[in-house]
Amino acid sequence: MNRVGTVGQDRSCSTCVMHRYDADCTKSVTASAFRICSDDRGPLSQAISRQVRRSLRRGVTLIEILIVLAIVGLIAGGVAVVAVPKFAEAQKKQAQTDARTIHPAAEKYRVDHPSDGCPTVELLREKKELSQSSKLTDPWDTPYKVVCSEEDVVIVSFGPDKKENTADDIRIPELAAAKP
Repeated sequence: MNRVGTVGQDRSCSTCVMHRYDADCTKSVTASAFRICSDDRGPLSQAISRQVRRSLRRGVTLIEILIVLAIVGLIAGGVAVVAVPKFAEAQKKQAQTDARTIHPAAEKYRVDHPSDGCPTVELLREKKELSQSSKLTDPWDTPYKVVCSEEDVVIVSFGPDKKENTADDIRIPELAAAKP
């Protein structure tokens, strides 16, 4: 009869599967991480013990893996439905923030250098009106455009469609007319 523990120790089966955690069971055998009692109660008890040991050794079936993958896919799909619109909104806000950073630098350059005409974002960075860490392109990798009129300077991002003078263009200041 096999017992849990080292030779000569008499340990009780505190987690016996057959006796439902019966602390009085002293005849136990280990199978995987669980203890299974090998009490001499007859062939039915031994058959159940073999069945439990066999089920503990059995691996995960392909169907079980596919079910788990389907559940993970559904969760990922639900997250994507929520995250993608938030990401697009964040890109637009980032373009507005970048344009608001470029706008005062372009106005200052225009006041300081009235004969040079309308500056580009690259020129503003080169002349150190903008920091070297400033982005020259919008979140869609299109360069910001600086449009100068007689009274105002407008910073334009062409937006997600990357086309000029469309509804999704981002202009700073926002009330500026849509003039190229």
